[in-house]
Amino acid sequence: MADRKTPMQDGDIIPLPVAAGTLIEAGKMVAVNASGYAVEAADSPGLKVMGRADMRADNSGGQNGDLLVTACRKMAFKYRNSSTHAVGLSGVGSSVYVEDDETVAATGGTNSIVAGRCIGIESDGVWVEIQ
Repeated sequence: MADRKTPMQDGDIIPLPVAAGTLIEAGKMVAVNASGYAVEAADSPGLKVMGRADMRADNSGGQNGDLLVTACRKMAFKYRNSSTHAVGLSGVGSSVYVEDDETVAATGGTNSIVAGRCIGIESDGVWVEIQ
């Protein structure tokens, strides 16, 4: 066996190719679809939350991958708490679920898309750690 010079990159801020016809607004939760393209997080089949959009990426008129969005991860971000399935204090340490691109819920919707782990609750939102 020989030593290997393994390339590396920062995993905290990652570039993701944006899906065709998609607008991702800064600060929203970003997910990748089943094809690996970035979209705003939603309770839609096959999505995987990747982080928070660090910038606006408007690929409304473009094809898959024409633009990149920078997603921040390995941090906690404050998102709105669901008005119908609110995350309570007992949810600290537990998974929370995507209700929409800026709201999390204590229970999964139709597709149970995990947003991340709740690390705190405040009157104006839920702190979500996204790995």
